[in-house]
Amino acid sequence: MSIEREVAIGLEVAVDDSQGLSAAVQGGADRIELCSALDLGGLTPSYGLMREASECGRPVYAMIRPRSGDFCYTKAEIAVMCDDIAAARLCGLQGVVFGALDARNQLDAEVMTHLMGAAHGLGVTLHRAFDMINDWRPALELAIDLGVERILTSGGAASAPAGVAQLSKMLQAAAGRIIIMPGAGISALTIGQLMHLPLREVHASCSGPILPSDKAIAMGFASKDAKRTDAARVRALKSALLH
Repeated sequence: MSIEREVAIGLEVAVDDSQGLSAAVQGGADRIELCSALDLGGLTPSYGLMREASECGRPVYAMIRPRSGDFCYTKAEIAVMCDDIAAARLCGLQGVVFGALDARNQLDAEVMTHLMGAAHGLGVTLHRAFDMINDWRPALELAIDLGVERILTSGGAASAPAGVAQLSKMLQAAAGRIIIMPGAGISALTIGQLMHLPLREVHASCSGPILPSDKAIAMGFASKDAKRTDAARVRALKSALLH
């Protein structure tokens, strides 16, 4: 059974290059999550890409993740993240996306507080590091206390449709105090599995395969599984969110 909505569901699209950025805007994305290396879950974009995105006509949140792997960072890595937040601010972006865990796989209150201070005045999304947390309820309360704007989460599952039961619990626990934004595995074909939830926003890459040359793959310059945001896929998901 569908639920009545007072406002449309916002669509955030993750992109990692200029062509993907253009496709997301053309397809009707409401907000951009700007990254590099989406095949690794998203890393910090270049300064040049941030500059370009600042003129795209959509709110842009830059991923602040200095490397792939876990989310337990050294002091040097935290310093890099703060400098990257400063770069996003300098470029005129509207927000940043980050998360930091401790050795127990809990949200690291000290590091998150430090990063929130660096991001003062910018919107902040807590990314899917949240899905690595052993006990999400205290992490949710900490994120709210810190002033995080939204949490991007798949409900602790490999995809948001698979985590729909936990997403429902998170939305209930959040009680409107913070945005719970489902992401991972969301497309026009799968969004119907989530539409019974009281959604405010969803996150997707809306990407399709691209075909690098065989030589580029053989030389290690490209992945045979490379993907890029596709305007038609963005448009299709945007349409599905209206029904």
